[in-house]
Amino acid sequence: MEQLMTTERNKKNSSLKGIALHGVLLGVVSLTACGGSGDEETPKPEEKIYPAYTDIKASGGDTTTFDASESGHGFSTPAPNLSDEELALHLEGDLSFETAFTTAPNSAHPELDGLGPVFNNADCNSCHQRDGRNSTPIVASGETRIKLGSDAGIFLRISLAPNEPCVTGTAANDYCAPIAVPDFGGQLFHRGVLQARDDWQQNQFIGQADVYLSYETKQVSYSDGSSVTLKKPKFEVENPYDAPGETMASSNLTSNLLQDDVLMGWRNGMPVFGLGLLEAISEADILANVDAVDSNNDGISGRANYVFDAIKAKAGDTNPVSLGRFGWKANTPSVRVQSLGALRGDMGITNPLFPDESIAGTALHDSYLVRTGFVDTGAGIDGEPEASAEFSDSVVFYAETLAVPARRNVDDLDVREGARLFEQLNCTGCHTPSFVTKASGDVGGVEMSDSHKSQTIYPFSDMLLHDMGEGLADGRPDFLADGNEWRTRPLWGIGLTQTVNPQAGFLHDGRAATLEEAILWHGGEAEKSQQDFMALTAEERAQVIDFLMSL
Repeated sequence: MEQLMTTERNKKNSSLKGIALHGVLLGVVSLTACGGSGDEETPKPEEKIYPAYTDIKASGGDTTTFDASESGHGFSTPAPNLSDEELALHLEGDLSFETAFTTAPNSAHPELDGLGPVFNNADCNSCHQRDGRNSTPIVASGETRIKLGSDAGIFLRISLAPNEPCVTGTAANDYCAPIAVPDFGGQLFHRGVLQARDDWQQNQFIGQADVYLSYETKQVSYSDGSSVTLKKPKFEVENPYDAPGETMASSNLTSNLLQDDVLMGWRNGMPVFGLGLLEAISEADILANVDAVDSNNDGISGRANYVFDAIKAKAGDTNPVSLGRFGWKANTPSVRVQSLGALRGDMGITNPLFPDESIAGTALHDSYLVRTGFVDTGAGIDGEPEASAEFSDSVVFYAETLAVPARRNVDDLDVREGARLFEQLNCTGCHTPSFVTKASGDVGGVEMSDSHKSQTIYPFSDMLLHDMGEGLADGRPDFLADGNEWRTRPLWGIGLTQTVNPQAGFLHDGRAATLEEAILWHGGEAEKSQQDFMALTAEERAQVIDFLMSL
């Protein structure tokens, strides 16, 4: 009997050693050989199958950096497979990305002028701190709300409510683009240069309106009795330039901005690493995951967004529409359109792709030009846009060629269990683990970098739109995306988010302070996964978070 027990222990020990070598965790089974006969069989342990991505470290293929684990600059490394020429352009773009612009005219440094006259920030880095997410504004204890100022990396998209949903974009319906608010446009600029407004003596450095932030909270409880407090931001817009002093509580609203048909959607600054790889995924591979009618009955029905493409329009394309890949609602088609659109939109810096001021033709801009006599029409003294082609190209290339941080702790048993649970919860129904980038072709109208070709990457995103439920909805359509839909956020690097910026939040408006909170906000197509997550034990929930933190 003793010999039999020893033999069984040896078998068990051998199995456990095999687990360590092959990355397969076997369930522990107690020995049952006792009694007189000694011929009873020991039950075979249950084998746990781990997803193929469990052991992957190089999330960005050859563009992966393995030196970012504990660094506050973990998102700011150039891709290691750039050529010498590409590295030089990347480093030039790094300087451009951090360039802070000034009010025009700036005779001492004309290359820096052109800011505004209304804007959200003066440089790229303020919305993408250290190439990651911006800081979530904090409402201090004892305060009911705060006014957004120069340190806010969050901004407001605005548009008019359409009469009916837009199904197919054509020239006749402006390709389903959001409808601009008269005399305001499509984005609210809360900051302004000194004399931006007619009432600038009372409202110095105020843009189109003041924006205030407060939070609403609610409790979510697990079956084990533990609970999590979730906060939802509430933004209030007051003191618009076309009706100074007005608020939503005013008895007679006259501002175009405060009318009932104006929709508002808040946007958080996103990380900018790995964008060139996402751009290099073939359109066919993205569309292969579209399941608009949920044909497989898993409750998930990803849709593609098709958006106006300024690059195609500039080239004279008669149907300037492309697949949306970037932005919270997949409302931009390429890194070039995204980057240069932000340069003009967030900062008021015109460039070769967007040569007109963001508020051109509005009463605010017309008044500013007349009152100040400043020549701030979007062109420099040479007649060219405020940002040169060289500056613009370097910023775009920088955003395309930042390295993807490697995964960490892949051998940790909790991380491995978390990977298995992530699959079990069907999180991969939207967060598609991997793609292989295309071997050739152009991106944003330019030949793609060799560093991005034929790379096996693990972004954990299908790049598609999904209904995320009423809890996250902003009610604002954006091209073909409706008010409940959001693009699946890539998860690579997410575990380093608060290493890079400890005050960063998650989701489109930064409401989630932790990954757990972000999961608990999931609804709509993700509600079943969210409910299944809540049904896990506390240990299992922690393992899911451990896996996400390893990405």
